[in-house]
Amino acid sequence: MFGKRSTAEAETIQRPPMPATPARGEGDQPPRVEPAPMKVAQVAPIASKAVPRVQIDQRSEDYYQIKTLIFSALIDTIDLAQLAQLDPDSAREEIRDIVNEIISIKAVVMSIAEQEHLLQDICNDVLGYGPLEPLLARDDIADIMVNGASRVFIEVGGKVQLTSIRFRDNAQLMNICQRIVSQVGRRVDESSPICDARLADGSRVNVIAPPLSLDGPTLTIRKFRKDKLTLDDLVKFGSISPAGARVLGVIGRCRCNILISGGTGSGKTTLLNCMTAYIDAEERIITCEDAAELQLQQPHVVRLETRPANLEGQGMITMRDLVKNCLRMRPERIIVGEVRGPEAFDLLQAMNTGHDGSMGTLHANSPREAMGRLESMITMGGYALPMKTIREMIVGSIDVIIQAERMRDGSRRITKITEVVGTEGDVVITQDLLVYEVTGEDETGRLKGKHAGTGIVRPSFWERARYYNLERELADALDQLQG
Repeated sequence: MFGKRSTAEAETIQRPPMPATPARGEGDQPPRVEPAPMKVAQVAPIASKAVPRVQIDQRSEDYYQIKTLIFSALIDTIDLAQLAQLDPDSAREEIRDIVNEIISIKAVVMSIAEQEHLLQDICNDVLGYGPLEPLLARDDIADIMVNGASRVFIEVGGKVQLTSIRFRDNAQLMNICQRIVSQVGRRVDESSPICDARLADGSRVNVIAPPLSLDGPTLTIRKFRKDKLTLDDLVKFGSISPAGARVLGVIGRCRCNILISGGTGSGKTTLLNCMTAYIDAEERIITCEDAAELQLQQPHVVRLETRPANLEGQGMITMRDLVKNCLRMRPERIIVGEVRGPEAFDLLQAMNTGHDGSMGTLHANSPREAMGRLESMITMGGYALPMKTIREMIVGSIDVIIQAERMRDGSRRITKITEVVGTEGDVVITQDLLVYEVTGEDETGRLKGKHAGTGIVRPSFWERARYYNLERELADALDQLQG
């Protein structure tokens, strides 16, 4: 079915393996053997270079040399266009049959486990993301960082470690990068060497290719867990105390406008996903993201995604375009994956004009710095507004800032829940409801600490909580924080 060459051109194969070929003199014609019925067409001739009969270690150079030889023979044999028409399971079976025939012809000595590993490896190369597949299958990995073909790092438990995974060469790595970004309608090449994309499960992908990346393509994947995390999970991980989680639940349910602030890798998007669990199923939610990664479970969700310019430099859709347009789509809540530019002005306007309960994330190291960054973004957007007006707009729009932080031991904590109270002159007044205090570290170097209240028993959004009949739960949660 998948053979590229005619039977006359193809080397004939039997199943079970071929019998030994008798010696013959120079010029003798090889004896012809009638092929047994096969599931796939005959395998095309393979280079006659001898392969040493060695036991294969998957980390050794021998393994990669033999894999390259068998993979090249497979590509010469199989019709990829017809293979693409099969479902994944059938396609894997076809590939496995042909690879088994090639291994038999080349007389490579491998154990059953080694051969199974090679088969899986080659199937991943043809149908999936190659050496990345076993890493993507692991749910304990937070980040995958590929620095060229031979250096692949992962983050597990907050710590970065080097793996034994490697690519055949930079060409294979670049091919996989292009395969990933093309699935979401984007491209990466020398003319457009930087690209943001996503995997089917929502994992965020960044690719930077040569000539900007000097040692080969660089691929970074922020991996999402298969099971969506909740605030209860964050409590189990120690990211927030039970009382703090109850406060966040009230904040989400009473439609406060929320800004989640934090550094890179601090868990902002994970926390945003957790907060969206408190949105009513009847509400119409519109999300705006650079690469769609939010995992909302409500039935009425519209997901919008930015778009880069095409080859002619036309057709770019920015985050600001999305935020401005979604105001015409009758949203009840607007969620911006990351605020990083002039769209900050449009988001604040939306929050201030009836879209209560809107949310967004932003890079900043403290709630105070987050408000400063909002001011800078609005100013960079070309709005000639007095600073006092901008600050009044921020105060009138943002109710609560939640600060997330990646600690020096790799753990992630919610370090502050801060409400925006008002202004005094040109100064924005805030007050902390919860802070995380580091008290030391254990014998393994893990930080110890506690979430504590600051003595506030009646926050400024109290009336909003009472409107939604949540004031008693809020009062109980704040009382627990003080304890």
